[in-house]
Amino acid sequence: MKIEKVAIIGAGNGGITAAADLTEKGFKVNIFESERFCKKLDVIKQNNEITIEFKGNSSIQNINLITRDIKEAIKDCEIVMITVPGMGIEYFAEIIAPVVEENQIILINGAPAMSAVRFINKAKEMGIDKNFKVGETNSLTYATRALVEEAKVDISLKAGKVHLAAYPSCNTDEVYDACVQIYDCFVKSANVIQVNLENPNPLVHPGPTLLNAGRIDYTKGEFWLYKEGITEHTINIVKAVEEEREAVANALDIKLEDVNQGRINRGYFVDEDKPMHELFNTSPVFKNIKGPATVTGRYIVEDISTGLVLWSDLGKALDVKTPNIDSIIVLGGTLIQRDFYEEGLTLESLGLGNLRGKEELLANI
Repeated sequence: MKIEKVAIIGAGNGGITAAADLTEKGFKVNIFESERFCKKLDVIKQNNEITIEFKGNSSIQNINLITRDIKEAIKDCEIVMITVPGMGIEYFAEIIAPVVEENQIILINGAPAMSAVRFINKAKEMGIDKNFKVGETNSLTYATRALVEEAKVDISLKAGKVHLAAYPSCNTDEVYDACVQIYDCFVKSANVIQVNLENPNPLVHPGPTLLNAGRIDYTKGEFWLYKEGITEHTINIVKAVEEEREAVANALDIKLEDVNQGRINRGYFVDEDKPMHELFNTSPVFKNIKGPATVTGRYIVEDISTGLVLWSDLGKALDVKTPNIDSIIVLGGTLIQRDFYEEGLTLESLGLGNLRGKEELLANI
């Protein structure tokens, strides 16, 4: 399949950036202007133009179409790309599943949350039985800001390596062959479990955020996690979570990238011989990221509920102990008075609760 036309579903920072970047690469791009997951596009819609800035270069890109009609948005598009937080997957499955064709590739580009499984589960719940080709990445393909009032995107990084797999995994080759035409950074993963274990955010965000909760409350937004919150001591929590995540992966015969190598491969770290916490402190990308401004934001809520809870539950299914991960889940929930085990992502909530052990999990993913 030759890719010529792409639909962007979810016009936030990632979606608007993808629209401009893929247009610059020569693809025709449509943007679906959704009610819940879309920035105000009035300035962009004046001329259907977005200015893209990257590494000191600037260009103006003319977007093929911006529309509120989902059928019009995805018509004749070989790839339908969803760029929204994990909480938006069911919402967009309801919109897309009835109208997408079986030969169209659905690419979920962002922080993973077993979104490919959830998309298909929602479609089945709606009585839609199609052979969906759904792929999921382990990270958004950009570090970026979309300045919609200026019709501009400012890209600080285009990721160098992003993991991709389809659900079910028998579709991964077809999904990869299509999606690598628009992003050459993609590498194939064995399955969506590997993609979700490669999620970089649960490793780094919840533990250090929890340990810096008092300062986050006190400064009321004047806080920089990567520059000041990750230290020679708080990094030990990151390392402990990494060890437990790796133990879960090993039980599935999955080889993961470690914290340092994963960020070097994507371009967030400079390949230098420094302690891990200093690599975060001095990262050309991370050192410029402010926040979190509150302990009730995604660094705790999303990265525990759709990240650490899943890793813990996989550990239980594989008889792998995850004491540090479990402690962060419990203390994070106590901190903001929420039960993450109750609301978080588990095999049971994914309709996979009957699966136990490596063979059953790999055979059904």
